[in-house]
Amino acid sequence: MLRRPEYRKALVFCGLIGVPVALVAFWFLVALKQLEQLIWTDWPEDLGWKQAPWWWGLVMLPVAGLIVGLVVARLPGRGGHIPAAGLQSGGVTKEALPGVVLAAMAGLPLGAVLGPEAPLIALGGGLALFFAALARAPQNEASTALLGAAGAAAAISALFGNPLVGAVLLMEVAGVGGPQLFAVMLPALLTSGVGALIFTGFVHWTGLDTGSLDIGLPVPPPLDWADVLWVVVLAPALAFLVHWTFVGGRFAARFVAARTVRNTVLCAAGAGICVTLYALVTGRSPAEAALSGEAALSTLAENPHAWSVGALVAVLAFKGLAYTFCLGSLRGGPVFPSLFLGGAAGVLLAPLPGLGLVPAMAIGMAASVTAALRLPVSSVVLVVLLLGNVETVALVVLAAVMSFVVAQLLPQGPRIPAFGEHPAGPARRSRPRRS
Repeated sequence: MLRRPEYRKALVFCGLIGVPVALVAFWFLVALKQLEQLIWTDWPEDLGWKQAPWWWGLVMLPVAGLIVGLVVARLPGRGGHIPAAGLQSGGVTKEALPGVVLAAMAGLPLGAVLGPEAPLIALGGGLALFFAALARAPQNEASTALLGAAGAAAAISALFGNPLVGAVLLMEVAGVGGPQLFAVMLPALLTSGVGALIFTGFVHWTGLDTGSLDIGLPVPPPLDWADVLWVVVLAPALAFLVHWTFVGGRFAARFVAARTVRNTVLCAAGAGICVTLYALVTGRSPAEAALSGEAALSTLAENPHAWSVGALVAVLAFKGLAYTFCLGSLRGGPVFPSLFLGGAAGVLLAPLPGLGLVPAMAIGMAASVTAALRLPVSSVVLVVLLLGNVETVALVVLAAVMSFVVAQLLPQGPRIPAFGEHPAGPARRSRPRRS
């Protein structure tokens, strides 16, 4: 394939489009982070509170639901993929990009329990096709798939700060194998590297921050048999819980299909009630139960003793339920909420005999994110990078494999429609009236 001139040209073109795609992804992430800081930290402080008041989510999340519902109902592409279906690639057109961006910029900073990875994949793939159309590059089914995967990889590498994560993630999301896998992965790996270089440079040049995978965990003690035994118990249990969270999200998507705007607002309000109950029960900030959990995961890892047992149980219950509502109604990605829930479960279970904090968090995060994404290799790579050590790799791999098997064998719930398809399916034909 490398001897074919058209493939070499496509490879060079993918490297070139990685630059503008990574730049757009960088500013997209900066804007999301700045808006989140403004809404959940700066505004409450300007109004005289030390943290967001308990009722903050009751105001912000219904507003998010209204905007996202209108985008889904009125704009092409329906705001992007439904997150209850996990991460997906393909199907994004340049006409759908405004809706994808607007749904993410409205929903995520206002408190949706979702991450930015799914909008980034859609944004990167759509931009790659847009730039290809500007350059009048010849497009067919194969080249469209290749360019979409390459653009998505460039964008997602900006979020994870590592080209390996972007390439492996898109390899599994694309779902191809054999020669096709090589054809998609080489451009994806190239654009991920270019995107990471551009992203890293802009972080240093501008001084702006979009988040980091370094969550500050200490170096763990050597693994022993107790850790392995706990994997066998905990990984399937966490996979079971996360799986049914997603099944609930699929039912929420089915509910939203009936009356999109109204029911999206209702689901977002349900998430807002969960966030409010968490704040009332614990006295802590509602932001911990809202949002993606990316920032809260770092705080949790650096100072786990600041969370009482009651607070951990409450955040697992209320954030998990809010996650279910958001999976079926709003737009975003499932990665960071599942990582946070797995990490919180790990901190809660760390005192178990023979376990410990780092192994427990490794098991929790690997099992949760694998059950959410159904992408075991990507989940392993991501969690290993988060942990920042090689001592727990065996636990991570074992937890991911067991979680994947359990999640695949359980009932999957209602069908999730493809990108841009109305969740209710094609309209039914009206019956002819009898004369």
